[in-house]
Amino acid sequence: MRALTWQGTEHVSVEEVSDPVIQEPTDAVIRVTSAAICGSDLHLYDLLGPFLAKGDVLGHETMGVVEEVGAGVTRVRVGDRVVIPFVIACGACFMCKRGLHTQCETTQQREHGTGAALYGYTELYGEVPGGQAERMRVPLADFNATVIGTDLPDLRYLFLSDILPTAWQGVAYADLPDDGVLGVLGLGPVGQFAARIGKHLGHRVVAVDPVPERRALAERWGVETFDLDGDVVERLRSATDGRGPDGVVDAVGMEAHGQGGIGLAQKAVGLLPDPLAQKAMTTAGIDRLTGMHTAFDAVRRGGTVSLSGVYVGTADPTPFMTLFDKQVTIRMGQCNVQRWRDELLPLVEDESDPLGTMDLVTHEAGLDRAPELYRTFRDKEDGCIKVVLHP
Repeated sequence: MRALTWQGTEHVSVEEVSDPVIQEPTDAVIRVTSAAICGSDLHLYDLLGPFLAKGDVLGHETMGVVEEVGAGVTRVRVGDRVVIPFVIACGACFMCKRGLHTQCETTQQREHGTGAALYGYTELYGEVPGGQAERMRVPLADFNATVIGTDLPDLRYLFLSDILPTAWQGVAYADLPDDGVLGVLGLGPVGQFAARIGKHLGHRVVAVDPVPERRALAERWGVETFDLDGDVVERLRSATDGRGPDGVVDAVGMEAHGQGGIGLAQKAVGLLPDPLAQKAMTTAGIDRLTGMHTAFDAVRRGGTVSLSGVYVGTADPTPFMTLFDKQVTIRMGQCNVQRWRDELLPLVEDESDPLGTMDLVTHEAGLDRAPELYRTFRDKEDGCIKVVLHP
């Protein structure tokens, strides 16, 4: 089959690879109909090469049709249309029963000291082949494959795989009071959905992004937006009676604008031989922290900062004096996708499309254009906000 593979830093290509097969009785194999490029895929494209092997199949936002099931699969059937959460979890262990599917004790990657296995996301998370491909194996299919209807288009459902529950969890973790103001830093796909979810839940939403097209899209959904020019923290405070938002979702993460020296250091580490680069990243790695520190400064005293953007630094400086003095609460983590799907599925299937699943994608293409569109998405060119591939 054809699949998008990692070949080196800033180098991905579509190659012929082996078809997936049933490896365990609880597996299924799906024919992929849609697969999105996620912002966290760009971390693999740019930075996390030391934890990838040439030929790894990328992608973790996937949906399709079941073609084959193992002998132990009882709920999912051949022919079912399914969305696949990016987290591979069992649904029955101590952590899963508490809604912490990213910490699943069945698929947890103990060798690396990391959480549950993820599709297409480095040896740190199981090196499971991803879904930017014609087919994909789905472990523990009865719990992980979300069976959906056949009447609505893929774009109504696809984002249940990652960015929609990630945004939902981000807003939930922001712990807003009923009359609270939500701040959103970054209006990429997760930030767009976080802002819309805030509005859907009845909150005022103020958001920051340097890209005009992204601000314009958010404004269509009633979001108040600000550019990065000037003193962003002061502007957010001025818009909220001098206090700052009650909760702030950082939807940017480790590749925030600014701190160019850290970006150069990250790239330099990526050029080291893999064993040295891995050691550097897991013991002394640092992120660009502009987004996080802006969130800490902007949130009101006694408020909550919710980190949805990915951070991987192990030596990141943290302004504990400010956090302690302001009595800030911090919530964070990979999204526990399966925890939120029952709440989100009715909204996705609502005829009015209240979260705008059909108003996000700017680029759709076949798999062959994936390498080009990785660059377009990374560089924020051609008004690119979200890319969906149709293998």
